[in-house]
Amino acid sequence: QEQLVESGGGLVQAGGSLRLSCTHSGPTFNMDTMGWIRQAPGKEREFVAQIHWSDDAIYWLDSVKGRFTISRDNDKKTVYLQMNDLRPEDTAVYYCAAQRIGATPFSWRYWGQGTQVTVSS
Repeated sequence: QEQLVESGGGLVQAGGSLRLSCTHSGPTFNMDTMGWIRQAPGKEREFVAQIHWSDDAIYWLDSVKGRFTISRDNDKKTVYLQMNDLRPEDTAVYYCAAQRIGATPFSWRYWGQGTQVTVSS
């Protein structure tokens, strides 16, 4: 049973930075596409970014391009989301996900428990 554990969330002022981490306990990490999805209170989920096992990264949200960077360390079985120049509208619970099982943005086999990111103005 694969397990995803996120960390790194917290409270930060606008313009600040946070780095989220997601550690994958399963044996297939090196072959898995990993992703980050976020959900703000009262809003729909948003697909933020994904990274293929080959390090090919895709940023889905225009609002994060140039500010967020997704990366992975296969030796540590960890995927990261470096978030710079944070804005209040980035406030959300951020979820790590693994293994795409479909073409839709939220089709993932495994999900983490989520980590809260709060950006104050």
